[in-house]
Amino acid sequence: MENTANSQQQAQQTQKSQQVKRTYTKEAYQNGFFGPYGGMYVPDVLKGKLEYLAEQFEQLKNDRQFVGEVNYYFRQYIGRPSPLYYAERLSKEVNSRIYLKREDLNHTGAHKINNTVGQILLAKHMGATEVIAETGAGQHGVATATAAALMGMKCKVFMGQKDAERQQVNVYRMKILGAEVVTTEQGTATLKDAINVALEYYVKHPDVFYLLGSAVGPHPYPSIVRYFQQVIGQEARRQILETENRLPDNLFACVGGGSNAIGLYSAFLDDETVNIYSAEGGGEGELLYKTASTLVMGSPLVFQGTYSYCLVDPDNNAVDTYSMAAGLDYPGVGPEHAYLKDSGRAQYYCVTDQQAIGAFRKLSMLEGIIPAIESSHAVALAMDMMRERTDQVSIINLSGRGDKDMGREMI
Repeated sequence: MENTANSQQQAQQTQKSQQVKRTYTKEAYQNGFFGPYGGMYVPDVLKGKLEYLAEQFEQLKNDRQFVGEVNYYFRQYIGRPSPLYYAERLSKEVNSRIYLKREDLNHTGAHKINNTVGQILLAKHMGATEVIAETGAGQHGVATATAAALMGMKCKVFMGQKDAERQQVNVYRMKILGAEVVTTEQGTATLKDAINVALEYYVKHPDVFYLLGSAVGPHPYPSIVRYFQQVIGQEARRQILETENRLPDNLFACVGGGSNAIGLYSAFLDDETVNIYSAEGGGEGELLYKTASTLVMGSPLVFQGTYSYCLVDPDNNAVDTYSMAAGLDYPGVGPEHAYLKDSGRAQYYCVTDQQAIGAFRKLSMLEGIIPAIESSHAVALAMDMMRERTDQVSIINLSGRGDKDMGREMI
């Protein structure tokens, strides 16, 4: 397999991480900000609604009945806890101990259902009867449609036309579940554009509940999504201590908006011995217009309601991105990831389409587990970085399964 994230990039990142003192501190998480990143940069028509959402969320997350309801559906409907699986043959391949956090085994086949079930219960308590959502790879759309069907709510999912064409299986699933799928040909017809159209609809229809799918967007969404996805890290921490009697040396996850990664990382951020590595969509290479590696190549910018890193052109405008992984094909990233990068707590790497396809094939053949192409980016990064690291224990967040990605290019 060709070197994932390439050796020169890794050496530069490692040298930089050794030179930069880790300035991460949980005290930097205040009032919708993660260090300088985050905030609520939205039209006045939305501020009141988002402030009310933030108020309701803060109350409900401390309400024992609400928390009990969330935990009930996590166990009985989603099927949590998801296993932490020791990938024995993959470990032998790279000569390092690797565990997979099996979010692909959740109901609907990805981590997205954790957030949608949590938010649909929040919407229910706020009296909502209709939810809207955006989706790229379709997994959040499917999970939203699933949760809406569970609670008997109307559901409208916005999707870029390009994503709808390359993720037709998930479009069918959403429709079967009773959701209306609205496609857009704006811009690159991908996730960025779906979010824009969803936000426009939200402004015009303030009575609907916007069920945002990743740890992006204006406050309080990054905090809400983090809260419902933190179960991944909580379980993984408990499971690795039970299995290995120690914490892992390394965590790996893919990052588009970044919710699956934040979910895993959240339980280990204060453990300085645990290294955090993230794989972004490198597309066809490292040219700006052929990548979706926001934190590797981007700059801080106010984008879609929050201040975070974004891929921009020389005029500081968000650029069109490319990754074969629809869930990573996004020019922005969650504000917590921006803070983790700047503080030195986490490192971010480009992983190209071909490197991800190689990992997709390898994991499928070695373990009988077909991963989502998004998750395959994290697998590729871990396989490359951990090769011959016999003393290391790593956890890869396998955020979804690969049913949606079946195509000739994968064989």
